[in-house]
Amino acid sequence: MLNRRTALAGLLAAPALVSASRSRAANAPSEFRIGYQKSGVLVVARQQGTIEARLKALGVPSVKWVEFQYGPPMMEALGLGSIDFGQVGDTPPIFAQVAGGKVVYAAATPASQSAILLPQDSPIRTLADLKGKKLAFARGSSSHNFVVQALAKAGLAPSDVQQTFLSPADAVAAFSRGSVDAWAVWDPYFAIAERRHNARILTTTEGILDSYSFYLANRDFAARHPEVLKAAIAGLGETTAWAAQNRDKLAAALSEETRVELDLQKASVDRQKIEIGPITDAVVQSQQTIADSFHKLGIVPRHVTVRDIVWTAPQS
Repeated sequence: MLNRRTALAGLLAAPALVSASRSRAANAPSEFRIGYQKSGVLVVARQQGTIEARLKALGVPSVKWVEFQYGPPMMEALGLGSIDFGQVGDTPPIFAQVAGGKVVYAAATPASQSAILLPQDSPIRTLADLKGKKLAFARGSSSHNFVVQALAKAGLAPSDVQQTFLSPADAVAAFSRGSVDAWAVWDPYFAIAERRHNARILTTTEGILDSYSFYLANRDFAARHPEVLKAAIAGLGETTAWAAQNRDKLAAALSEETRVELDLQKASVDRQKIEIGPITDAVVQSQQTIADSFHKLGIVPRHVTVRDIVWTAPQS
């Protein structure tokens, strides 16, 4: 039972708490806009409402979800301030930083697996056999870095292949009708192509590339509303922990969202490392290596320092 001193302290504190709550609500944005692709933990966070629950406590009344097919268009929207937050692979943030986009790295997660795929009857047997062939991938996506690294392993430069820049939707159409010789893409497109288009794997990222995907924020939003961004990442941490312990349920949730067969989503989920963490020195160095490589190859026109756009969460 509360004693008189405790009760008095509570009464004295109450106006301050109400004032703090009102101040927080007054400073909160009216909406938090999240860019997402139909894969991974963000899909489940949307279904479960974990981010919404965290943000309502800060006075944010609404979360808007905006779907993108792949990373570069999402990064453009993020840099322009059309959305506040999103997740992409390793390469899109580098292109965005080079272009002067107003983005910051907020958290990291292991990248999903990607593959270079071939038609079942393709004569190509090794990475070296790609020389002179049409290789489709999305420019500025995580597949771009994968292609660069895979070709380097075979002693090839990007200019040694016919680079065919296509979005996933356009690439799958080109692949299915035989207009390209090979296609580099990430899960779940990787798993779908295996099943629906009888694709053969030339190589996967395993043994070639150990990289990350990123949660990023609009720079101005992060500066104005750091507590909101911190709370959103905390909500994602909650969903990520659930997903890591419930892979079958994660696959079912993704299948429900995408209408992709459950076994294909399960194949994608089973080969994914599911966790979330801060932007460590090792993560920064991994990104810097990609940025330096792309500049050296002339893929991007200038050098950037990745650490310049790393966001630091406020201490509480």
